[in-house]
Amino acid sequence: MGEAGYPQARHEGLVIRELPEELLVYDSETHEAHCLNETAALVWKQCNGRTSVSEIAAKLSAAVGTVIEDDVVWLALEDLWKRDLLVGEPAPADEGTMSRSQLLRRSAIAAAVAVPVVVSVVAPKAAHAATCLPVGMQCSNQTPACCPPATCSSGVCQQPDSAA
Repeated sequence: MGEAGYPQARHEGLVIRELPEELLVYDSETHEAHCLNETAALVWKQCNGRTSVSEIAAKLSAAVGTVIEDDVVWLALEDLWKRDLLVGEPAPADEGTMSRSQLLRRSAIAAAVAVPVVVSVVAPKAAHAATCLPVGMQCSNQTPACCPPATCSSGVCQQPDSAA
């Protein structure tokens, strides 16, 4: 949490791209990519260390044109903390805060539109993204296999000897 217990977004080591209805955040330290839906993105953008959860809920309500309760903001904050997109330690759990399923049951369709969602994937290293190495490329036990029918011989992918 930021000053006086207000959430603060992390920006260091992040590459951020805004799209019309979502925000893409790439963490260059963990090599994870996070996709924040519109609600989660609006919450994250308001986390400046000076805005309270209630104030974030009010700003979110104004942005989406419907009343958004603090519980929706807390759900977003929980997801953002899990993904290390907020600075500091997570806020202590509020006993009055609803779970995601409780919120959906209580608010039905209106909440389904506003429920914050953060989806994350780990970006593969370049060596893991390659399916195989072409002839002439250096190879070893630490790199992917040579593209068939080539084999790794003397540290280079080579075509099999056709005279054999």
